[in-house]
Amino acid sequence: MHHRESAADGVPGAGAAEVPRFSVAYMDRTQDPRRDFYQYAVGGWLRDHPVPADKSLRGAFTELSDRNFELLRAIMEEAARTSPSGTSEAQRQVGLFFASAMDTARIEEKGLRPIAPLWDRIGGTSRTGDLVHRLAELHAIGISGLFDAYSAPDKRDSGRYALYFDQGGLSLPDREYYLAPLFEEMRAAYGAHLGRMFRLGGESVEAARADADRVLAVETELARSSRSRTELRDEERNYHRKSPPELDGELPTLAVKQYLADLGAREPEYLVLGQPEFFAAADRLLRERPLDDSIAYLRWHLLHAAAPFLTAAVESEDFDFFHRVLLGQREPEPRWKRAGMVLDARIGEALGRLYVERHFPAEARRRMGLLLDDLRAVFRERLAQLDWMTEGTRRIALAKFDRFSAKIGHPDRFRDYSAIPLTPDGYLANIFESAAFETRRQLTRIGSAVDRTEWLMTPPTVNAYFSPTQNEIVFPAGILQPPFFDLEMDDAVNYGGIGGVIGHEITHGYDDQGRKYDAEGNLREWWTAEDLRKFEERARRVVDLYGALEGVPGTRVNGELTLGENIADLGGVKLAFEALERRLEREPAARRSVDGFSAEQRFFLSWAQCWRLTIREPEARRRLTIDPHAPARYRGSVPVAQHPAFRKAFPPPSGGGAPDDVGPGVGVW
Repeated sequence: MHHRESAADGVPGAGAAEVPRFSVAYMDRTQDPRRDFYQYAVGGWLRDHPVPADKSLRGAFTELSDRNFELLRAIMEEAARTSPSGTSEAQRQVGLFFASAMDTARIEEKGLRPIAPLWDRIGGTSRTGDLVHRLAELHAIGISGLFDAYSAPDKRDSGRYALYFDQGGLSLPDREYYLAPLFEEMRAAYGAHLGRMFRLGGESVEAARADADRVLAVETELARSSRSRTELRDEERNYHRKSPPELDGELPTLAVKQYLADLGAREPEYLVLGQPEFFAAADRLLRERPLDDSIAYLRWHLLHAAAPFLTAAVESEDFDFFHRVLLGQREPEPRWKRAGMVLDARIGEALGRLYVERHFPAEARRRMGLLLDDLRAVFRERLAQLDWMTEGTRRIALAKFDRFSAKIGHPDRFRDYSAIPLTPDGYLANIFESAAFETRRQLTRIGSAVDRTEWLMTPPTVNAYFSPTQNEIVFPAGILQPPFFDLEMDDAVNYGGIGGVIGHEITHGYDDQGRKYDAEGNLREWWTAEDLRKFEERARRVVDLYGALEGVPGTRVNGELTLGENIADLGGVKLAFEALERRLEREPAARRSVDGFSAEQRFFLSWAQCWRLTIREPEARRRLTIDPHAPARYRGSVPVAQHPAFRKAFPPPSGGGAPDDVGPGVGVW
């Protein structure tokens, strides 16, 4: 799942949106919960909450995120008023960056000058060997192209950072957009967009059309060599250690040693190549295609990355295709919010520090700790008593869980961005400088010990994650608010909300990929053959269950792609429900009816309401193609319908009942 704070209600100047907490008013009680639980739990909300014009979807996550951004808006505007001095280093940085984003007159006056030097250097490339220099220049300032390079804990030596090379270089959401008949119209629209963008970049009609064709041809060739999303989920298949000299022999045109030198990186002992066949194809592409093809391709990636931050004409054309056509979004979100998203991505721990100081109460952290302890106890007991697992595998599984840890709210030490030369009148320059800062941070740590205090999400983020190499779950402050976590609600609602999310993230440590990591966070096979066979039998039933469901008309859910998240949803609901039952046994007074619903009923309703969502068809189709999560309707209903206690919580009316959509008991944990 990549999901509080009542103290922020009514913050002066925040324009704080309504708190999106759990409500029985969201239900549609005309529905039979056993026939369509999702519609029963959130049908009223679905009816009354269409997708706004400036969004491609609307749901609990976006409602809470919108509320957080209203709070961040007050922080950013105040910081901009006090820039360039600010009252703290974090406020100074936020103020300078936000002021540059909002100065549209200055952005218009600059025109395309912010990208002109690099645009010209790319265009002046006279030999294939120099393409690597230009590619490194793009990567150094955070612009993608051809492949992705980054550092992360080594999956086979989790205490050290390794350099990773992964397939990349596509502008459309997935390889299927280039290859599948389903997206033929989208490809035509993309080609037309490319031509218009090259015209805005200063090219003649003929040159723009030719360069558009070149880019589409290059990206289509890369797509053909790319692994599918399902194939990319296989951790072992996407891990290949190679030394730079080895790679120089295998990929002579990519010239890895030269590329690393251009980036300013010290040559590592090895790097991890994700997809060898993709890199072989990329190397061949650079070598065999005309030089003009690669020049057009690199220029396009520069223009595409910069477009949202350039003149109104360029920004508008970028929105028209990548948001209106691709996602179905009818109009842009307000500029201040788009700027806030950029600041969160670029200097997120500075912005997050100011957010936490104002809007994250200590009580939320304490209550989350109690919930986490409850879920941890349930999962450990389930592991200890699992009837299908043999003792050898169980012993290692328990040892792994004993090393499991959690982070709640925010880092104890926030990242220092003072080395970034921010300015109030250079928005794109600030974006490039902050990206260069992150590139240097990533490169200088290769081969060194992993910083276990690092966070991969910023404090205001409405999300959570499990890190297999660190064997930890992380919950930013942003998600510790209604409807996921609500200090004003009964336990049943919180266990069905954030409790289910905690259980989901815990279960990720033992899903079809997480189970491959040991107690140290290293990728190795520690399951016996018999236990692995039993696990895979259960996992196959999950694949079949979700794979039979229709995501959009005519297209089913990809049960293989969504397997890990589906295992985590099914397991998370089971863990959270059992944890709630144990708390109600310890505190019988808490087992009470609220709004006419029992604690068990409110638990299931709360889980479903966390997945309320209205969505535009193009965005639904995009997510069905690339998203490892099942559609929201099924996330909210399938784990509920599969839970043995559901039929007791929502019994059929006397004299018989409606049939269930799915049978009971599918799941791994």
